[in-house]
Amino acid sequence: MKVLITGGAGFIGSNFVRHLLNSKRDVNVINFDSLTYAGNPESLADIAENPRYQFIRGDVTDKQAVDAVFKNGLDALVNFAAETHVDRSIEDATPFLRTNILGTQCLLDAAKRFKLPKFVQISTDEVYGSAPAGVSFTEETVLDPRSPYAASKAAADHFVSAYANTYGVPAVVLRCTNNYGPYQFPEKLIPLMVANAREDNPLPIYGDGMQERDWLFVEDYCSAIALALYKAQPGTIYNVSAGAPQPNLKIVRTILKHLGKPESLMQYVKDRPGHDRRYALDSSKIQKELGWSPKVSFEEGIRRTVDWYQSNTAWLNHARSGEYRNYYDRHYVRRTETFSK
Repeated sequence: MKVLITGGAGFIGSNFVRHLLNSKRDVNVINFDSLTYAGNPESLADIAENPRYQFIRGDVTDKQAVDAVFKNGLDALVNFAAETHVDRSIEDATPFLRTNILGTQCLLDAAKRFKLPKFVQISTDEVYGSAPAGVSFTEETVLDPRSPYAASKAAADHFVSAYANTYGVPAVVLRCTNNYGPYQFPEKLIPLMVANAREDNPLPIYGDGMQERDWLFVEDYCSAIALALYKAQPGTIYNVSAGAPQPNLKIVRTILKHLGKPESLMQYVKDRPGHDRRYALDSSKIQKELGWSPKVSFEEGIRRTVDWYQSNTAWLNHARSGEYRNYYDRHYVRRTETFSK
């Protein structure tokens, strides 16, 4: 089986590349990634010489480059390629429209032309909007995106559905809650907090810190994606979640406890504009139909994640160099100025 993975040098993508190669001996993986700021080849250094792995640098909006890959003959595509950080989408939505919408359309057009047998779209819980207290969204919930990032992902989902209905593209959509684990770019909450706490730098807490997220260890999500790749019927949508939303403040305090750092490092900053208060998904459908369930508890997962960043300081320091420093200055040192433009 030959699987094209777009965005495979990113956080979840790189973990999935490794998961697929390690769990399926009859799979060849092509990783197609443009290596933007969050795409890191170092995240796949351990499998770079695997004879069943091939890396191609390319942009999902480049029709010629996409077609060149499809001409090799593919059995499936898993589309991770996306701009993903909400704060960046608020600052400038243009890259999100280009990659998340136009890129998905370009891949769908290729899937249609080359009669791809399986198209797996990696979406997000944010397409549903903010969940009221006590409510977990199902796959039938009407999409209500609240940020430019969420809107771009919802639009991509609609394009996937439209191509499935209009052209018969055999597509599956997965919408997952927040992931965490090794190789996550340090603009995201958990690696940002770990990196800053290690150096006794302030930990920026948005607003009151009581926004709830349902954290899922990345290995558990990879197993769900693999099941969808092999077993899901075309046209299906699956929510994937751990089923235990927690406030951000609790997550930060847990990290500080693991690192033996004081809570005085926490610093409350201006909240994200239009910040969704709560995300929660009902994942009973994928559990019943595909037999998936999360295996890693949050306590174990956060311990493994903190330990990984502690043991991989070279990776972390490299990820925090260059463009990241400019981003950090705009979003935390000059946060009020950045979000008042």
